[in-house]
Amino acid sequence: MSPQSYATPRSYNPSLEGLRAVAACGVLLTHTSFQSGMDPSSLVGGFLGRFDFFVALFFALSAYLLARGDYRTRRSFYAKRFFRVVPAYVVCVATALIILPANFDADPAAVIATFFFAQIYLPHGLLPGITHLWSMCVEVAFYLVFPFISRKRWIILGLALLSLGWAFIPFPAGGPNWQIFPPAYTCWFAVGLLAARIQPTPTAERWLRRRWIWWICAAAILFVAGQEFFGPLGLEHPSPLEFLRRVIAGAAFAAVVLVPYALAPGSRLLDSRLFSQLGTISYSIFLWHVVVLEMVFPLLGMRPFTGNFLLITAVTLGLTLPVAYLSYHLVERPARGLWRWLPGSARARQPRRRAGATDQ
Repeated sequence: MSPQSYATPRSYNPSLEGLRAVAACGVLLTHTSFQSGMDPSSLVGGFLGRFDFFVALFFALSAYLLARGDYRTRRSFYAKRFFRVVPAYVVCVATALIILPANFDADPAAVIATFFFAQIYLPHGLLPGITHLWSMCVEVAFYLVFPFISRKRWIILGLALLSLGWAFIPFPAGGPNWQIFPPAYTCWFAVGLLAARIQPTPTAERWLRRRWIWWICAAAILFVAGQEFFGPLGLEHPSPLEFLRRVIAGAAFAAVVLVPYALAPGSRLLDSRLFSQLGTISYSIFLWHVVVLEMVFPLLGMRPFTGNFLLITAVTLGLTLPVAYLSYHLVERPARGLWRWLPGSARARQPRRRAGATDQ
């Protein structure tokens, strides 16, 4: 890459910070509904079971913000990504390994792989309390290739289309779960990358501001994808065709939620102080909520998959928020500034700007 900038800084969009909060809470809800034993064949159970599509929103949102970021060299991009993601992740993983009894005899190979975002490449690499961090492995893989593809629209489209065939590759049985390998979710990131290159017309912007239309579309996608005919929920692996449907539906969900707020900014709810603050700590909410969930059951004297969804969700959310707040202020926020001290960092010579949805 040449020393010149390959991404130009854009104005801060508080609605996207609010969307982060929505995505984090959506992922939390899908995990509490599953762990509380909600029947996936029921109307509510199937609907909440497909809240895992909020991971697709996270991926698309991340790609969109990075594509509109202010990274002038590959070095600055990778350095900022490292200090943004790794410190909080490592603290969460280390804590889960120390405090959760199910991890006391964890496979050393899985432990080492987890610290290096490589657990998805092992047959049994996902450890209790941090199984959801498979998506961080996918995210980090995207970061590695982002500088090479972010400005190439046809490459983005081509990779997204090629990724739809991933489900049909005949991988050998008994190995890692190939359905959580990074190429499988290329089209989820492509939604954000392509959205970052769109300039809406005034007519399109008026339609995008009719938020209720897009939320109805999003709810419809979740409802259809939560039906039994669409594919299994929970831990059962879908067939190649079912997995393809899931990936396409996830991309559609991410698009109808992200694009209206990205291309037509402004939302009284998402721009509110509450959603802004939740969005600020959304990464830590995502990291910690399953660790907290693992502890909620013994705390309440309950066993997983025995009901009480509302109670489990309330306690999990109530405990996750202060943990995430501490994680953000004690780990995330201090770590973000460390890359400025790297030798030769041009960013170190620039005035600080507001951290937020454009500060990736």
